[in-house]
Parts: sequence; C-alpha cells; structure tokens
Amino acid sequence: MVQARSTTALRTISQVYPYPSIVRLFVYVRLPFRKVELSRKNIIRRDNHQCGYCGAGKPPLTIDHIIPKSRGGNDTWENLVTACVKCNNKKGNRTPEEADMPLRRKPFRPNHVTFLRKFAGRIEREWEQYLFMQ
Repeated sequence: MVQARSTTALRTISQVYPYPSIVRLFVYVRLPFRKVELSRKNIIRRDNHQCGYCGAGKPPLTIDHIIPKSRGGNDTWENLVTACVKCNNKKGNRTPEEADMPLRRKPFRPNHVTFLRKFAGRIEREWEQYLFMQ
C-alpha cells in the first residue's frame, strides 16, 4: 500500500486496518490493447450527447450516417454522428453538403484514454500524481 484513505478503515473483530487508496503492484500483468467498441452508446458518448448538426442535447438522439449507406457509406467512427430526430429527418438521404447542414466537428475514432478521462467519474486528488491523464 502506497497511500491509505484517511476517512475509511477496514475492521475485523479485533483489528483495524488502513483502507488502501493507492496500491503498488509487484507483478504487472500486461493486457492486450483494447479498442473502443463501435456502438450506438459509444458514439453518443463521443459526441457528448449532442447533435452533430445543431448541438441540441434533448433526447431522443439518433445515429446518422454522414455518407448515407445507400451511397456506399460504412458503419465506421468517421462516418457516424449523433443527430437529433429533427436534423436526421431534415438531412434524409443526402450528404451534409447537399443538405446545407455542416457538421459542428469532424467525427473521429476515440481511444480508451479519451473515454477514461471523460467518463471515469470523479478522480481523487491524491491519485493525480500517479495517473497519466493531465
């Protein structure tokens, strides 16, 4: 244990142990790099729960193909964007240029560090010096 949490303890019938906040591993088991899975939920997370065309964040949100599937568009991170129902219906089976609906930002393939940074929740102050997320 590198650092204990001062507000909590582990208790048994006869002993009180410090509650670990930061531990050091003696043996590190390397896991293979995992890509962020392409899913509806992750596309909406990447786009911050906002429409890629108008910026609205009201549900229901849909997924729009920038280049429609009928025109050869694929299911890729770079071709999918979150859209509100109104914008998705307005754009229809056209490209953003044809519909005169420019994207607010270019879609990208996120990495796992981006998702950790955005969605890890609160990070305790004493952990910051040990994390590579600054």
